[in-house]
Amino acid sequence: MEKVPMTVRGEQKLLKELEVLLKRRPLISQAIAEARELGDLKENAEYHAAREEQGICEAQIRDIEYKLSVAQVIDVTTLTNTGKVIFGTTIKLLDLDSDKEMIYCIVGDDEADIKQNLISVNSPIARGLIGKLAGDEVQITTPGGLKEFEIMDVQYV
Repeated sequence: MEKVPMTVRGEQKLLKELEVLLKRRPLISQAIAEARELGDLKENAEYHAAREEQGICEAQIRDIEYKLSVAQVIDVTTLTNTGKVIFGTTIKLLDLDSDKEMIYCIVGDDEADIKQNLISVNSPIARGLIGKLAGDEVQITTPGGLKEFEIMDVQYV
């Protein structure tokens, strides 16, 4: 089984989600029991809704438990900042075409959220940045075409 990189933040988020789902389990079981008491299960909408909710909840629990079991949690704050872009680092970039500054954090696939500037380690930009140093200029083929960036700063936060 191949390990999947995950940040400490990503692990904590999954653990919180799992905790919420595990607390819902008894409530769903109780709703099923109450619906059973209402009589004929074939035409009992409350029973079928509770069973469906139970199935969804159990699937989500299994999914999170699997993700946690294959996760290789990487805490970049414990590493020495060499200025090299690696998984988990926060990078300040300058788009040389538009002079626009941007900040990205390289995270695991499940953690990626472009609205929060969290990019997947498997994204074209992250793949183009991994292994580079602060001060380097890089050309990266993005879905929008070839882009040139300067790595202004690399933080291990």
